[in-house]
Amino acid sequence: MVCPKREKKFILTNGISKKMTHPIIESLLWRHTTKKYDASKKIPEEELKVLFEAMRLSPSSINSQPWRFVVIESDEARQRMSRTFAHKYQFNQAHVFDSSQIILFAHKPHYTRGDFAKVVDRGIADKRIKQEDRDKAFAIFGFAESNTDETGDTSNWTKAQTYLALGNTLHTLARLKIDSTALEGIDADLVNEEFKKELGDYRCEVALAIGYHHPDEDYNAKLPKSRHSLDSVLVRI
Repeated sequence: MVCPKREKKFILTNGISKKMTHPIIESLLWRHTTKKYDASKKIPEEELKVLFEAMRLSPSSINSQPWRFVVIESDEARQRMSRTFAHKYQFNQAHVFDSSQIILFAHKPHYTRGDFAKVVDRGIADKRIKQEDRDKAFAIFGFAESNTDETGDTSNWTKAQTYLALGNTLHTLARLKIDSTALEGIDADLVNEEFKKELGDYRCEVALAIGYHHPDEDYNAKLPKSRHSLDSVLVRI
């Protein structure tokens, strides 16, 4: 069953201006971390296309794009994902079957000059970079090198870029009125072993469940939004 748009009430709490009615703020007030999905409701394909394109357009340091997104939606893939909860984080296992999709967000732990060359050459094809400026375009790769250890590991840097994509995805989902649950509660070793073929030389340490929350069993949907007050987290100088 494809789910139609639905309205969800939200409660403004201390620290959130009741006068703020901008659509972006309304979307962020709307979203919550979903605890229980309605397995009968699936995301329309047209909205998935918007979501996937938004993910592709996510920002990254030096436009490195050191990520791969693996979408789990078939019954066979769900069974494989379910097996990765054999040892821990079983409280997240139900999302595998109840959500519309699970997305694995993976980063490249050994990002090389060759990887960046693909970015540069795509930039030339897209007319962002002139062919005669190709060599100059590699000057900013020095930033990647400064985030590479003696073994060639870049994971601290590339994983951070993947979280930029995750944040962009969460915001896009909120604008689309699609529910989501960020999942750091996964067994990364088992996930990477189970999906070795799909991940290749990328590593997944965080996933995202997406779909539509259960109207009765998702307790978090009924709770008021609560955040620190703006003046306690924002300093203007």
